[in-house]
Amino acid sequence: MIKLELTESVVLHSVDDVVERMEKIRALGVGISLDDFGTGYSLLSYLKRLPLDQVKIDQTFVREVTTDPGDAAIVRATLFIRKALGLQVIVEGVETEAQFGFLNESGFPGYQGYLFRRPLPIDEWEPLLSR
Repeated sequence: MIKLELTESVVLHSVDDVVERMEKIRALGVGISLDDFGTGYSLLSYLKRLPLDQVKIDQTFVREVTTDPGDAAIVRATLFIRKALGLQVIVEGVETEAQFGFLNESGFPGYQGYLFRRPLPIDEWEPLLSR
């Protein structure tokens, strides 16, 4: 149930060393998520090599996903990559019903963003758990 989120810059710094450490972390039962996918190097060969459980599509591709064909293509292509590599995908920065509708119709299973809830301080978050 716990996922460690790593950014591309951390993961791709020293790949062999990072892969070894990631495998040790996964052996402890901790999932590993690649955060801000698409904003850095995003080399597809690394996605295949890294022991990842999840990638998070950066919000820069989501902002104009309903109006920019390039962003829409990148987001949809991520679905194919996800299926081929067996990764979970979370889409960050979902703020409008139109974005959610596009992503949902495209087949994305996971979302984050202000459309669902704004970030909360821990003292406001804890009561939500008891509901």
